[in-house]
Amino acid sequence: MTFELKSIHPDPSQAHKMPYAPAVHIVGACDLMFISGATASPLYHHHPHHDDEHVHPHSIEQQTKNAMEAIKSILDHVGASWKDVVKVTKYLTDIRDGDGMHKTMRAYFGDWAPASTMVCINQLSSPGARVELDMIVALPKKG
Repeated sequence: MTFELKSIHPDPSQAHKMPYAPAVHIVGACDLMFISGATASPLYHHHPHHDDEHVHPHSIEQQTKNAMEAIKSILDHVGASWKDVVKVTKYLTDIRDGDGMHKTMRAYFGDWAPASTMVCINQLSSPGARVELDMIVALPKKG
């Protein structure tokens, strides 16, 4: 069985203004994978945290790239691509970082824009972390 992902734009002429789709419709059979929040920290790190594993670059672009690379390792492991991501939740400690974060994410997603929510929060799981991303991925049914 196969499925198709359709971006839903009530006004398609305005879609170019958006870094995300207002909705994504999954048509057909698929499995869903939920990716835990990723920050600029290494994907695998100690719990409780060891400070030396959480020294983050200041740049929002580099922090976003680190988080996206961690997520990419998960997508690669299951044979998925960025075009299989149907929902992204973005947590920022400074809402003004949104443009730099989106610019960096666009390099991964290309012309695909999944559904998205962006939230500004007080702090993340380690000092200096400025962005955290979690995602929902639609995968073909196996079997």
